[in-house]
Amino acid sequence: MLTPSQAAWQPKSTKKQPCIFAASGYHLPLMIRRIDFGSETEAREAMTRTGVDPRGVEIMARKFLYVTFVATGLRPAACNILKQEMLAAGGEAAVARGTVNCSVESSDAIVGGTVKQMEILVAKLEGQPFGLSELAAGIKTQLAGTVPPPIEWAGGRLDFSGPPLLMGILNITPDSFSDGGKNFDAGRAVENGVAMAEAGAALIDVGGESTRPGSEPVSEDGEKRRVIPVIEDLARRVKVPISIDTYRAGTARAALDAGASIINDVTGLRSDNAMAGLAAERKAPVVVMHMRGTPKTMQAGRIEYADLVGEISSVLMESVEKAVTAGLPRHFVIIDPGIGFGKTAAHNFEIVARLPELGSLGQPVLVGPSQKAFIGAVTGKAAGERGWGTAAVVSACVSNGAHVIRVHDVAAMREVAAVAAAVRDK
Repeated sequence: MLTPSQAAWQPKSTKKQPCIFAASGYHLPLMIRRIDFGSETEAREAMTRTGVDPRGVEIMARKFLYVTFVATGLRPAACNILKQEMLAAGGEAAVARGTVNCSVESSDAIVGGTVKQMEILVAKLEGQPFGLSELAAGIKTQLAGTVPPPIEWAGGRLDFSGPPLLMGILNITPDSFSDGGKNFDAGRAVENGVAMAEAGAALIDVGGESTRPGSEPVSEDGEKRRVIPVIEDLARRVKVPISIDTYRAGTARAALDAGASIINDVTGLRSDNAMAGLAAERKAPVVVMHMRGTPKTMQAGRIEYADLVGEISSVLMESVEKAVTAGLPRHFVIIDPGIGFGKTAAHNFEIVARLPELGSLGQPVLVGPSQKAFIGAVTGKAAGERGWGTAAVVSACVSNGAHVIRVHDVAAMREVAAVAAAVRDK
């Protein structure tokens, strides 16, 4: 006696069958799979496998890709035109209720549709007033999905076209949350930096002040005494760029003189007004990070965001504009959402899941999840024991488009990043 599933695969009648397996006498049961195409190439390949006519593939490829954009601060007139044109193209647009009678000064707009519908919208908005031409240009750029251009300067080059670059963490502090001050000795720090470069780090980040939650600041002189000898020695022994993790322009200048070539400012150029000008003067790539408060206060009290990624994006782009206004090329600014800096564990996981939104801002994106407390909130592991959890988050960061990942264990995370990138770029 055959089971129903076995019977489904038994030869049927030799009468005409509406099935490609009719000639062999077999009939496939109905099967439905959900497919969310991540690119036009995926849509084209699927249609080709299905046997779609090549001309049909050309016509339909962009109709299978659904995208959603959020535009902020549009005037009511722009919102009304945008909604009308998006609906006419067959997509959807959501704006504040008060835009129709102009009872609000401005509104965000959420527009969604297929890539083809977005292209129709762009064509309709080009040349329109109220900022709609700029909106059209922005959507057109987003649809192109270009990789950030490489950063090239006298001291090196960062290319974002391949797997994510790994930034090795070299904390010259006695109270680092993860490595417990193992690099506080300058000689040991240099040796560990050399080992990171040999393990595949694309750049090494040297810091002299702990930014763990609740940490106390050190003086500028104390910070310099910690980092400058290490940078001087390390710069002679490695070929990869060295970044200085500081929010003080005085320390950054001394570090650049000692052989560093990148500035990593956890305050996003907000703590020292001279920092943006220094980066422009020296044409030094700069990492701007999002943080609320200071390391001592950032995790105190109730941490709330009305729009987590929206608020982070707004603050980061203000930092970008500050650097550009000072004279630094826009593509020299790398943005960092600041995992663990004024965020809850839930916020940190949400940031990782929504990295594509940050990537759409057009700047290279750096993420620093290594060994942080939000991983321990899930695994129950203490700092220094979160290697596997870090590996999982690093893999997710790669899949979601991070360009640079800041890690402690370069050798292990290089393997994780390489495999995750192979899956992402299948």
